[in-house]
Amino acid sequence: MKIYYVSQVDALYIELKTLAPGTAESRELSEDIIANYSSDGKLAGLEILDASQILDDGVDKIIVEVFLIKQ
Repeated sequence: MKIYYVSQVDALYIELKTLAPGTAESRELSEDIIANYSSDGKLAGLEILDASQILDDGVDKIIVEVFLIKQ
């Protein structure tokens, strides 16, 4: 998983699966949140526009914790 933040456009992208350019199917979940899916229909990423407003005004860092649970 990779997380990108571009301050110039205030967009946050959470990449769950790397896709070749132009292969994602995008679906707008809300005015500011877009989901990208791979050709097999699996979620590949989420784009959050106006991220500083949606996440919290004054966000200066983002901490990501990933827990892997083996069954």
